[in-house]
Amino acid sequence: MERGAGGRTSSALFAGFRALGLFSTDIAHVVRFSALKRRFYVTTCVGKSFHTYDVSDVFLRNSLPQDICCMAADGRLVFAAYGNVFSAFARNKEVVHTFKGHKAEIHLLQPFGDHIISVDTDSILIIWHIYSEEEYLQLTFDKSVFKISAILHPSTYLNKILLGSEQGSLQLWNVKSNKLLYTFQGWKIGVTALQQAPAVDVVAIGLMSGQVIIHNIKFDETLMKFRQDWGPITSISFRTDGHPIMAAGSPCGHIGLWDLEDKKLINQMRNAHSTAIAGLTFLHREPLLVTNGADNALRIWIFDGPTGEGRLLRFRMGHSAPLTKIRYYGQNGQQILSASQDGTLQSFSTIHEKFNKSLGHGLINKKRVKRKGLQSAMSVRLPPITKFAAEEARESDWDSIIACHQGKLSCSTWNYQRSTIGAYFLKPKELKKDDITTLNRYATQAVDITSCGNFAVIGLSSGTVDVYNMQSGIHRGSFGEDQAHKGCVRGVAVDGLNQLMITTGSEGLLKFWNFKSKILIHSMSLDSSPNMMLLHRDSGILGLALDDFSISVLDIETRKIVREFSGHQGQINDLAFSPDGRWLISASMDCSVRTWDLPSGCLIDSFLLDSAPLNVAMSPTGDFLATSHVDHLGIYLWSNISLYSVVSLRPLPTDYVPSVVMLPGTCQTQDVELSEETIEPSDEMIEYDSPEQLNEQLVTLSLLPESRWKNLLNLDVIKKKNKPKEPPKVPKSAPFFIPTVPGLVPRYAAPEQNNDPHQVRTTLERSKYIGYVLYEAALNLLKELGPSGIETELRSLCPDCGGSVEVMQSFLKMIGMMLDRKRDFELAQAYLALFLKLHLKMLPSEPVLLEEMTKLSSQVEENWIHLQSLFNQSMCILNYIKSALL
Repeated sequence: MERGAGGRTSSALFAGFRALGLFSTDIAHVVRFSALKRRFYVTTCVGKSFHTYDVSDVFLRNSLPQDICCMAADGRLVFAAYGNVFSAFARNKEVVHTFKGHKAEIHLLQPFGDHIISVDTDSILIIWHIYSEEEYLQLTFDKSVFKISAILHPSTYLNKILLGSEQGSLQLWNVKSNKLLYTFQGWKIGVTALQQAPAVDVVAIGLMSGQVIIHNIKFDETLMKFRQDWGPITSISFRTDGHPIMAAGSPCGHIGLWDLEDKKLINQMRNAHSTAIAGLTFLHREPLLVTNGADNALRIWIFDGPTGEGRLLRFRMGHSAPLTKIRYYGQNGQQILSASQDGTLQSFSTIHEKFNKSLGHGLINKKRVKRKGLQSAMSVRLPPITKFAAEEARESDWDSIIACHQGKLSCSTWNYQRSTIGAYFLKPKELKKDDITTLNRYATQAVDITSCGNFAVIGLSSGTVDVYNMQSGIHRGSFGEDQAHKGCVRGVAVDGLNQLMITTGSEGLLKFWNFKSKILIHSMSLDSSPNMMLLHRDSGILGLALDDFSISVLDIETRKIVREFSGHQGQINDLAFSPDGRWLISASMDCSVRTWDLPSGCLIDSFLLDSAPLNVAMSPTGDFLATSHVDHLGIYLWSNISLYSVVSLRPLPTDYVPSVVMLPGTCQTQDVELSEETIEPSDEMIEYDSPEQLNEQLVTLSLLPESRWKNLLNLDVIKKKNKPKEPPKVPKSAPFFIPTVPGLVPRYAAPEQNNDPHQVRTTLERSKYIGYVLYEAALNLLKELGPSGIETELRSLCPDCGGSVEVMQSFLKMIGMMLDRKRDFELAQAYLALFLKLHLKMLPSEPVLLEEMTKLSSQVEENWIHLQSLFNQSMCILNYIKSALL
């Protein structure tokens, strides 16, 4: 990892929090039963993490250093292998054991009582003692003769395991005596799955050819054979609730249900998953089937119907293909809408996964699907959503989402509350059908919804921009005579009051329209063709990403470019504003995410990712940044460090080299560690120590509280009000806690006695010999005193109270020094006012003091005239801003 020019090692503003929408991979799940809680737990892996669910969908997470390659579980522990190492987890959280010894990647795990069996890709089998982590036995097989592909511990077979191979043969071993008991010749077809049947001595064997062999391993006899035409058998499971049913998975996502008594196929669960069935398990003595696949879905099916077909009971599902667009929905920052290449539109909750919901696939003709069923639905699905816009203002009244589809002219509306596609497909009247020859010319390129939720604006690749009513779907007009732009429309936006409409096209023009009258107000040319456009409605700031990899920021009120940013080395995919409009965040194909500070016009944060970010969205509450990436199925959340920690927002140098940051995982414990690493850059922040005075020409106030100087002229009134009605009584006994001096021998602390009750006067008497140095000392002594002490010191300056005219002259010179330096300005005024109040009668009789007073008078008047002019200027500007119509 490279270090930036400023010493920073990662992002200073954002720390990886967790990933959303990841539930399953192509690794088979494992099911275990907790006898203590009387519950079934299902464990699936997602990259480096694994999730543990119970039937009520309560889940826990944990994370490993690398991607998980296989899993297993018994009643107490969960085993997860990563690379050539595997670990045992207790309570789904704590790593209690780690086993190291393999040289190749582990691909099979089998719990075996107090032992665990692991097999790697080199067909080396090792038996470990779980609690001592010691190797009990190691068996080495020749991969060319017997490459292990499946493992099973047959029920009631003590100390014995059954191994299946890619060559088709099977072997039964006694691991205690380390002997090969029997070799099954097999069917000369690779074994893909082994599963114990409810009957003793009977095992189901899945083959590469799609056959399922029910075999008696005691007598080496085949009891029955089944065949599926969907490819190799991926997994097998048996019902144990009294129904002789076997389920077999396939690579195309179908599940076959076989009746073992009648020896026939009784049902097919087609498209149970959109990809291969990674694992399926019937819960013990329950009519529930748990399945997972590489389509990022975990499903529980219940068999309670008369036909024996399973219906979907519960599920956790994400996108099965990379994402195309993400945006926050609503103002609470708790829901993220995402569109994917799989054609679905889904909503993910940042609070809890139980609030996730899928809006489903878009269908061209819903009535036709209802008549012809599921097979028709697959043929009339809409293409993937490329862009969408959402507004929750009228979501309870009509559709609140509008989406444009890849290569499609019409835009679909969606209803968030009902979680379904809406009633309208919006397209121009003159084009009733999507003509294949003009499909590319008239494809939808940009959409937006007004802040009131009443109108949708659609920009086409032909340059046309149309307005539609969201409630009725009626076309409400177009911008321009024939078309708004000569080139493809790259972006549309409407301000918060539906007064101004902004469009931009590939010809490099940015146009401002009156939204109601559809009249062109202003047009301006850009330095390069725009790639996308984003408007921050609250501040009226418009962000434009150009094809030359630069960013332009405009003020829609003045219609002028106010900021220009450059630095990306690839196409800018997306932009996002912070809620207050101070930051502009950009994501580019150069794998970087950059944060630009708009007031200062500087780059304040940048970090690299191992996968290019396609989308970026900032939470309306400012707590999270959401990103999606190339070839990734999840949404990645980054916490805003500036909300809970001090962050340096110093501009980054031009030669700054950002560092690579790993994407956050689904496990929050991992994310906490990452956030601790990302906080490290705060150590390099330069602590700014403010000087006592920024500039000699600036009037500087002291840091003392107002109680030290504000009431100096009213001390007599305050003392009179606070005078006690009766004198205080002397306590009869000493206090319980008597102060002591620290040390080996305890001693009582003597009360501090001030030998000189008038330190300020003494310091001023010496100042006539030394000068300004003692003036500073006297001033510091006055700052430490309270109002009563200050009054006492100033009274003692006159000759009647032990002082002298020279001391009073030194005090006036000290005030003059404070006014010359323009420091402690309010203290100088307060001390001078109290001095005049106490000694005003004797000042005219002393020429020396009268001369000093004349000098001070001119200084005070000069300073006040300067301040008054500045105050008048500020008041004039404020009054103009309050009264002028801007």
